[in-house]
Amino acid sequence: MAMPMSMSGWDTAGAVLLVLWALAMWTAVGVLAYANRGPVRPWVYRGAVGVIGFGVLGQLGHVQEHVAQVGYWLGHPNAPAWMTPWGTGLANGLQQVLPDRPTFGMELLHLTGNFLFLAGLAGVMVITRRALGTRARRWAKMGVWMQGLHGLEHLVLTLSIGFGAPRAIGLSTFFGLIDPGPGLATYRVWWHFIANVVGSIIFGLALYHLWRERREVRATFFLRPVPALTERAA
Repeated sequence: MAMPMSMSGWDTAGAVLLVLWALAMWTAVGVLAYANRGPVRPWVYRGAVGVIGFGVLGQLGHVQEHVAQVGYWLGHPNAPAWMTPWGTGLANGLQQVLPDRPTFGMELLHLTGNFLFLAGLAGVMVITRRALGTRARRWAKMGVWMQGLHGLEHLVLTLSIGFGAPRAIGLSTFFGLIDPGPGLATYRVWWHFIANVVGSIIFGLALYHLWRERREVRATFFLRPVPALTERAA
């Protein structure tokens, strides 16, 4: 996807903040998941709610980029793939990591966006750890598997460019066998659009059921211990 070479301090600042956001999200997921293995801790519930909320925000920003790309494609099917101005700015900022690898910033941007999305789904898995029979957990597990594979695709695309491949290699580029042009752009734009829309629907269903089952899920974190029975007086 074509990106202009010019960039500003805002591009760099936005890219840094985006990466810090993703790192903070996954640090939180790791801490919450570890703490949730032991005794019930109510703060884990509140922390997981926060992770889920930030995951929703991240995916809203991520999926709108793919919707905008498809919208542009519908009007310009033979033009090079397009990115929104804010997506281009973030990609330009990330491009500074490896300035001699064209499109690396764009690949890293979408990888980061997918990791934010996956962290939100992981948050649902954390919060439902003791509510195994809930529909929210079943939908979240499905989402983690699907988005995990999608994230792996983006990891492969990013690493292939980072290690010097002339073009990104992955399922969404037909393993680099399609020459650059309208055919490759069409295939990739629609591939990632469908993957993100389906993933977003699954995430949405997990959230819908989490809201409906919120009392059951919350109860697993806030149940009060049963008082010990006192011995009967002799």
